[in-house]
Amino acid sequence: MSTAADPRPIDVLQRGRERVISAWDLGGAVVDPGPERRIETLIEGLADEPRALLLTHIHLDHAGAAGALAERFPDLEIYVHARGAPHLADPSRLLASAERIYGDEMEELWGRVLPVPERNLRVLEGGETISVAGRQLDVEYTPGHASHHVVYFDRSDGTAFVGDVAGVRIPPSDFVRPPTPPPDIDVDAWHRSIDLVAARRPARLALTHFGMVDDPPPHLAQMKMHLDLQAGLAQRLLERHGDSPAAAAAFVDEVDRWTAEGAGEAASVFEVGAPVEQMWLGLRRYWGKQGAAAAR
Repeated sequence: MSTAADPRPIDVLQRGRERVISAWDLGGAVVDPGPERRIETLIEGLADEPRALLLTHIHLDHAGAAGALAERFPDLEIYVHARGAPHLADPSRLLASAERIYGDEMEELWGRVLPVPERNLRVLEGGETISVAGRQLDVEYTPGHASHHVVYFDRSDGTAFVGDVAGVRIPPSDFVRPPTPPPDIDVDAWHRSIDLVAARRPARLALTHFGMVDDPPPHLAQMKMHLDLQAGLAQRLLERHGDSPAAAAAFVDEVDRWTAEGAGEAASVFEVGAPVEQMWLGLRRYWGKQGAAAAR
């Protein structure tokens, strides 16, 4: 029987707001540390010096602090999928992509994005079992939100550290919103990844956005339903209005309405963690790629 402590959320207070980004402290290991901009809040919250960093994927709200943590803790082992590892070692393309989305807000949102030395990287494909912080964690490849996404399943207590695969839920609401930013949303792959998580029957889901879900089946079912609703809405608007400001505005209005009805007072926090304009951009790109593939 494992003696590992329960995973503990650390709210890094992104943009000074609660319930936006939750890093997970495993006692000597951290899952998804958040951005470098909030690194001092993260470190203040840790119970022990981190020896391992487990990244579900390399988006800056999840992994932006990886290089700075490697600088501060030179022996830190950083686990990441093979598709993401090159972009940690050389973040230039990652930063160029992020700058197209965030522009002048890059520094305010994320702070420094430092390269991770290759000696610190532990490259994953999915299918491995890793030993960190007195735990055995099974790794599964879970694309859909990102082509380099993985989920970690803790054998000791049944917790699944799901990154963005299980969506965004801001407590006390149980409303789930799929984060669909560019560049590599894949709705069909995302469905398969959700099904993979459900098939493992985790006891609970540790979300980066935000906190612990103690009843996974209804949460995952809602996630699938809302992913289809969002994707379907984007497809209909593109068919009706083309790739136009009118289509984008209609998408934003409808998703904002769904969120306000479902999340109540928590609705405003969604816009900090998963801005709806970015959700439109990701689905617009997805349907454009689908159309191009069908035309070939």
